[in-house]
Amino acid sequence: MTQQIPYKIYLNEEEMPKTWYNLRADMKNKPAPLLSPATHQPVTAEDLQPVFCDELVKQELDNDTRDFEIPQQIRDFYKMYRPSPLVRAYCLEEKLQTPAKIYYKFEGNNTSGSHKLNSAIAQAYYAKNQGLKGVTTETGAGQWGTALSMACGYLGLDCKVYMVKVSYEQKPFRREVMRTYGASVTPSPSDTTNVGRAILAAHPGTGGSLGCAISEAVEAAVSTPGYRYVLGSVLNQVLLHQSVIGLESKIAMDKYGIKPDMIIGCAGGGSNLGGLIAPFMGEKLRGEADYQIIAVEPASCPSLTRGKFAYDFCDTGMVCPLAKMYTLGSGFMPSPNHAGGLRYHGMSSILSQLYHDGYIEARSVEQTKVFEAAQLFARTEGILPAPESSHAIRAAIDEALKCKETGEEKTILFGLTGTGYFDLYAYANYNDGTMTDYIPTDADIEASLKNLPDID
Repeated sequence: MTQQIPYKIYLNEEEMPKTWYNLRADMKNKPAPLLSPATHQPVTAEDLQPVFCDELVKQELDNDTRDFEIPQQIRDFYKMYRPSPLVRAYCLEEKLQTPAKIYYKFEGNNTSGSHKLNSAIAQAYYAKNQGLKGVTTETGAGQWGTALSMACGYLGLDCKVYMVKVSYEQKPFRREVMRTYGASVTPSPSDTTNVGRAILAAHPGTGGSLGCAISEAVEAAVSTPGYRYVLGSVLNQVLLHQSVIGLESKIAMDKYGIKPDMIIGCAGGGSNLGGLIAPFMGEKLRGEADYQIIAVEPASCPSLTRGKFAYDFCDTGMVCPLAKMYTLGSGFMPSPNHAGGLRYHGMSSILSQLYHDGYIEARSVEQTKVFEAAQLFARTEGILPAPESSHAIRAAIDEALKCKETGEEKTILFGLTGTGYFDLYAYANYNDGTMTDYIPTDADIEASLKNLPDID
């Protein structure tokens, strides 16, 4: 007798992961090392300690340790909203009339509304343990800033957030949640930092970018005693913390004998996708199983599908280390009409290397198609999805419709990174029919890539 799969699969507390999984340990081709912006030589722990917390520096540079123990205080915090549910999208399957089986890992069942809290509490914990006064960071759509302000409020740390200006203006309520948790929020680029003033002089009226906000947050951290900088995506340490998403997903699927044929995640800097695929990719790298893994990015900021695999600055102000990644150039500015988040100019070095080696596929989608998928998902599954997550929903629906055409009964897993209740400005544009698609031209991208640093 076939076992009926529940709508929602919940793990109990004893089944929650006790360690994070470091995907780099199983990669034959490790991510290229970060380089010093001054010397272009691989960075050392001593180079990074003025910027990052000591324990996070160790995690960032460790390519070989497979499992990192999750401290008990972090595990106790996780229990407030984890384990998160793995959901069978029965209603969406019925609406699409597809033979595909669709599952999603829902990371929006916490006050911050997204998966970002998984790493925010870890980074805040290590800052607190080091005896620091506070942390600085950037945020784009606002999910990371919200998560970090929540974690810092819980632990009694000061939190300074530089929010991409266009998001700051479009999402005032996201900003107020951060302030409620005690964070200060500054639109970026701003006139409060040297790098912000330089960017404003070079790009008057700009809506900003994550690269700009990163530069300001780093400057604020290194110039303020007792502070360190923390980042919500891209870095190795962040993907390590986010592996809890994939670990829980795999435990839940194994519990019911489910094996996904394809795993789909949205891709901006890489935190959600990297976390979701981690244990599955580990199996793939070790030759134990095979999966089709798809990264979905916005057509307006297509780092994987149209960027270059090269060393580039992680920030617009060129003060951070250089990473080898798929990049559009650190000066690339997404169009102000881009409403779906995922606006970083580059991609995680881990995911970039895996994509370069052929373990991951990538596709880009226009935002009107993304919001079309978001609306369908909301009407069938009852959750208003974050625009970022809706990139993955778009691809999952497309793949399910292919199964309808071919009759294949594929099993699809995608990451629902969070909810979209603070993204109603973008939903209003879509519902009013005023949302448009902007896709950068080849000339736009070539002009940005011309400024890549000259590194062999």
